[in-house]
Amino acid sequence: MVDGPAYPGMPRWVKISGAALAVAILLAAVLMVSGIGGHHGPGRHLPLGDTGRQEPVGGDRP
Repeated sequence: MVDGPAYPGMPRWVKISGAALAVAILLAAVLMVSGIGGHHGPGRHLPLGDTGRQEPVGGDRP
């Protein structure tokens, strides 16, 4: 009788997780290189011409 291998190999969940992670990294790289995602940075969500100041609250308006 021949024994099987001492270590059966990598578990299926590890293989699937690795493949999913590789696909996510590849997708992110393609999006960054192609420019589909647009400009990223701290000013992305600010309206044009915003000086970074907050609006006065309630009765504090001059």
